[in-house]
Formats: sequence, structure tokens, C-alpha cells
Amino acid sequence: MTIANSRKITAWEDITAAVGNFHLAALLGWQDVAQRYRRSSVGAFWLTINMGVLIGAMGLIFGTIFRSPMSEFLPFICVGLILWGYFSQLINEGCLSFISNTETMLQLPLPFFTYVLRTWWRNSIILFHNIIIFPIVLLLFGKFMGWTALLVFPAFFLVSLNLLWMMVVLAVVCTRYRDLTQIIQNVMQVGMYVTPIMWQPHQLPADKSMLMLDLNPFYHLVSVIREPLLGQMGTPLNWGVVAGMAVIGWGIALLFLNRYRSRITYWL
Repeated sequence: MTIANSRKITAWEDITAAVGNFHLAALLGWQDVAQRYRRSSVGAFWLTINMGVLIGAMGLIFGTIFRSPMSEFLPFICVGLILWGYFSQLINEGCLSFISNTETMLQLPLPFFTYVLRTWWRNSIILFHNIIIFPIVLLLFGKFMGWTALLVFPAFFLVSLNLLWMMVVLAVVCTRYRDLTQIIQNVMQVGMYVTPIMWQPHQLPADKSMLMLDLNPFYHLVSVIREPLLGQMGTPLNWGVVAGMAVIGWGIALLFLNRYRSRITYWL
């Protein structure tokens, strides 16, 4: 009886087993990135170059349209685009965490959460490559990060907790309902425009701020990381929502995985 096919294994046991063997998920995630850029002289830094070009182009275009000081707008959109690319890829690929590992799941007795961690780590490696752009942008304007940047570490931890529970839920649901993957991709595309990524919150009319900011979970997820990098701390609402989402979300994820775990291999 193995952890992959036993009906007696709980969601909590599955997750703790995967976390306890995180090195396996990390190795698989690293190999995914290495395989994609094998024999490339620049390697994964092609992603950094592509993101840098996108940030420069979008920053100049939207900064000009909004008539924003480039020294403020370019760092803002830089962090926003990097984070949204990370969130979007994680959510979209999270939907396929089980589907894309069908052969492995049917043959090896690994915890199911390992495949979610694999997706998370693969995209986190890409994030670490892309975030190099931000200090370069700051240096272009003679700016430096302050002590508030240290808040990025607890913020990234909380944001990762939220993204992981979302990936668990979506991986289970999308394995059962394959068409949902396309719907999620469309939602993430629209989400970029209703979240302050390419526009700043103060540009929003006051009567729209509650709908597009306070009730937008991705705004809070972006803000707790972006604000410390820009010299702010983020609002108590930002931190409260992110922490609350992590607690409630993981409760939902555990229920989902516990209820449907034994059926996942039959849906593959």
C-alpha cells in the first residue's frame, strides 16, 4: 500500500510527506527549467531578457499615456509585471499539475502535493531570474531599496502559501473538468487589467476603488511584495487579507484533497 494509491492516506499526510521530501520536487522543477534551455548559451536568462524588454516597452508606453514620472512608474510596473507573470504562470500551470504528470503519478508512489511543489519551484526559479531586473531599474534612476525591502521575505512566504492552496484546488478540479483550464486562463488574462499592474491605484476613481482594489485578492497579493520593494510597507488591509486568505484557503484545499484524493488517478 503506497502513499499514491492508498485510500487511507489523508491530505495532511500527503502534504507533509511532500514537504518532507521537498528536495525531490526541487530537483524535478530545476530539471524542467534546465531541459527547456539546454544548449542555450544564455539559458534561463532569456526569460529575464524578454521580461526586461517587455517592462521597458510597457513602461514607456503606459508611462507616457498616464503622464506619470518615469522614475516612479517604471519601478512600479517592473515589479507588477514580474509578479503577475509569476502568478499567472503558477495558476495556469497549477491547473495541469496532475494532468501533466499522468505517467509518473500512475507509476510511482509519490505524494500528490509533490507535483504541485514541482510546478511552484519551477516558476519560482524563473521569478528569481526575473527579479534581477528590479534593482537595475532602480539604479537607472539613482534609487536604492530601503529597510522595508526585508518585508519581502515574510510577504513571499504568505503569497506562496496562497498560491499553493489555489494550485491544489485547481489541480483537483481541472483534472476532473478539463475545460475549466481554458476558463482559468481567460480569467487570468482579464485579471491583469483589473489589477493595478499597468496602472497605479491612485489613478482609479474613488467610487471604483472598493470593487477593483479592496475586493480584488490579487491586488493584495501583489501589494504585500511590491510595496516593500518600493519603500512602503503595504496597508494593514493588504496583510490581513493575504494572511486570512492563507488560513481559509488551506482549510478549503485540505478538504478538497482529502475528499477527492482517491479519485484523482481515475480521472487522469
